Amino acid sequence: MSKRSSNTLLENIKTIVYAGLIAIGIRTVAYEPFNIPSGSMIPTLLVGDYLFVSKYSYGYSVHSLPLSPPLFHGRIFGSLPVRGDVAVFKLPKDNSTDYIKRIIGLPGDTIQVRSGLLYINGTLVPRAPAGDYTAEEGASRTAAKRYVETLPNGRKHDILKMTDGQLMAAPDVDMNNTIEYRVPEGYVFAMGDNRDNSLDSRVQSDVGFVPLENLVGRAEVIWFSIDATAPAWAFWEWPLEIRWSRLFKGIS
Repeated sequence: MSKRSSNTLLENIKTIVYAGLIAIGIRTVAYEPFNIPSGSMIPTLLVGDYLFVSKYSYGYSVHSLPLSPPLFHGRIFGSLPVRGDVAVFKLPKDNSTDYIKRIIGLPGDTIQVRSGLLYINGTLVPRAPAGDYTAEEGASRTAAKRYVETLPNGRKHDILKMTDGQLMAAPDVDMNNTIEYRVPEGYVFAMGDNRDNSLDSRVQSDVGFVPLENLVGRAEVIWFSIDATAPAWAFWEWPLEIRWSRLFKGIS
């Protein structure tokens, strides 16, 4: 190998290494892509949505880093979420599985669901009917009612409800008639917008309260969305599967 060829190879390797470090840096401190694999956030987020999540919104913890290395505790430049934020967090019971839900309760709040209605600090959170909705998740189709819910800080968002009657998610958890949860200091309470099809903080044995340290970031924008129902080999169907109206749509 000539000296010139050797130098060219070395420069190419250096370029790849630098590009990798830049990508890791952006992913760690700025934005990270995520995709939606389940329907717990319908109608806000659909299966097949691809998002950018801002990593700086709540400061940085070990979960801001790839593979969550145990280098430090707590958050650097930490700040509380705003009630109503759609946030990605690590599931508290394993600290590795990514979940995405809406932040409903902040430290010190009380949260309760009675007859399918949400109460924050003892006050009913109003919801206004917004028509019928068919929730689609894979081959499953479920009829639901759509509502616009208004949180105490004025933030509005859509939710889905199939029923306000008894809804058992676990042997001792009726998702529509819960105990009153008091959010501890250092934690938040998260719920899915698809209220009757979301495993969230209402199920204390599975998700429970979310430590602030487990927050990864705030969902900002849908940069791509696809309804992947056609066979993978049917390439001529691919453009028809793209949900063009959802591209670069802000998340609220």
